[in-house]
Amino acid sequence: MGFEGRSVVSIKDFTREELDYILDVAEAMEPLYDKGSDMLRGKVLALLFFEPSTRTRLSFEVAMKKLGGATIGFAKPEATSVMKGENLADTIRVVENYADAIVLRHPREGSARLAAEFSKKPIINAGSGAEEHPTQAMLDLYTVRRERGRIDGLNIGLMGDLRYGRTVHSLAYALSLYKVRLYLISPPELRMRREVLEEIEGKIPVVEVSDLSEVLPELDVLYVTRIQKERFADPLEYERVKGSYRVDLKALEGAKEGLIILHPLPRVDEIAPEVDNTPYARYFRQVRSGVVVRMALLALILGAVR
Repeated sequence: MGFEGRSVVSIKDFTREELDYILDVAEAMEPLYDKGSDMLRGKVLALLFFEPSTRTRLSFEVAMKKLGGATIGFAKPEATSVMKGENLADTIRVVENYADAIVLRHPREGSARLAAEFSKKPIINAGSGAEEHPTQAMLDLYTVRRERGRIDGLNIGLMGDLRYGRTVHSLAYALSLYKVRLYLISPPELRMRREVLEEIEGKIPVVEVSDLSEVLPELDVLYVTRIQKERFADPLEYERVKGSYRVDLKALEGAKEGLIILHPLPRVDEIAPEVDNTPYARYFRQVRSGVVVRMALLALILGAVR
């Protein structure tokens, strides 16, 4: 399918056929999660994280090492030449001499696209401001398919910060390629960004509501996101909407049998710990999905799998 050497900047750059193929390769990677492989021996992955990360950075690092490769990079730009005034383009042009692919997380929207323009090596967008997080959407698709057996035909709810949450932007774009009904659940101030709605409306049915109870009995998947304090320019705006939703056992009364709850993590208070031990909770299984999906992507991009 021509993945070798390809950058992963936006989920919109992928067709459904390509996404399904990535998910198929991820499924084939499951045995290697435990036993490992040397298919990427001699390859180096650079992890450039200009914003905090736990799961994304560690899962890329683990994925690369499980396939026999090595990683370099930083988690704090304060320890790099960025603090001396080096711009992103120059950082990328330097690092591409050290690595076979570059994973980039940056607070600025458009950063991954800019990096891909300057780099001769593949760029993987690990989060560009409040814009997109394409590999998270891929692992979310994989988790839904693995836990529910399919994606087509499901009613999927995205709840929480739909305005600033880059994970839900990428996931909404991806889900618009499938035969699903999408429910967008948020306070009016945190409704899905207009450009995302314009992209997905007309492809799939979309319902916007502010109350989970209105749609809960319809849902097969509930994808919960935290309200992201760090994205708000106005602290007062954050104070007005923080804690808008809390999924606890009472809130789940009337849920459809087989409902699964996902969350990109980290969570704050939007899912009560009492939900963790219920059959609904699949968000910690998502973490494992992140490793196998990124194993698949790295193997494809670096030419070990075709």
